[in-house]
Amino acid sequence: MSDDTLAPCLPANGPRYPLLDDAEGARVPDGADVFDAHVHLFPPRVFEAIWRWFDRHAWPVRYRLHAEEVVEFLRARGVCRFAGLAYAHAPGLARVLNHAMADLARVHPEIVPLGTVLPGEPDADDVLREAFGPLGLRGVKLHCHVQRMAADDPRLEAVYARCAAAGLPVVIHAGREPSFAAYGVDTRTLTAAAQIERVLQRHPRLTLVVPHLGADEFDAYAELLGRYENLWLDTTMAIGEYFEAGPSPAIFPGLAGRLLYGSDFPNLPYAWDRELRRIVREVKDPSALRAVLAGNAARVFGA
Repeated sequence: MSDDTLAPCLPANGPRYPLLDDAEGARVPDGADVFDAHVHLFPPRVFEAIWRWFDRHAWPVRYRLHAEEVVEFLRARGVCRFAGLAYAHAPGLARVLNHAMADLARVHPEIVPLGTVLPGEPDADDVLREAFGPLGLRGVKLHCHVQRMAADDPRLEAVYARCAAAGLPVVIHAGREPSFAAYGVDTRTLTAAAQIERVLQRHPRLTLVVPHLGADEFDAYAELLGRYENLWLDTTMAIGEYFEAGPSPAIFPGLAGRLLYGSDFPNLPYAWDRELRRIVREVKDPSALRAVLAGNAARVFGA
């Protein structure tokens, strides 16, 4: 597999964003129960292709760890649980990723395994039936940029309906940022918070998690939280002051009851706990902190 299979690659002069050498902590904060809602787990060749793509178009990946190493790294640092996420970019890949995720979760109870599907491929419904049945996966991960689809694309209707019926969440990268030309689509016009609202209106029983706090439509997604109790946001790469745009400081603690801590590990350009430490600094109320670090994720993923 080459990195060119991940998305239509346009010429690039190197990564758009820098690698940081910021200090990292040895463990999670003392006494903290941490459930990372956004950890990527791929087979080795897929991980390596993703890292080559990131090198060319996004940022250098600091932690080049394969799936078993990811589990050991997080476990050694006191992360108690984490949602295992993968996404399919080509027909036929979803089954491979789903089987790999299920195999990992059988060995490592820390993993709450989610499946994936490429909407519109001929056997998409069978992929989901297998994922939720024999494989025992606990939801679906979708990526609008990589899969080149809007959140309200008709091809997703069957996915949403099946997840809603099963009571399982959909984690969907539906925010506009970070945007890269190499995706082969203009993510700023492909995705919008208004599309997520249409999905929630059509599927009122669906639990939906939007990563990155919906970057860069932070205010719009915060407003949606007030209207839809089945919408959640994860903090992944949105609060580490790595990108120029960021949410209002008022997001903590104001929306703590609807936020999930997520890291995007291992595909990070900075210290693994950069955003974890900020959450601990910003959220002073102990109950709100427990909710963001673990309680909300446990509720969403049923773990």
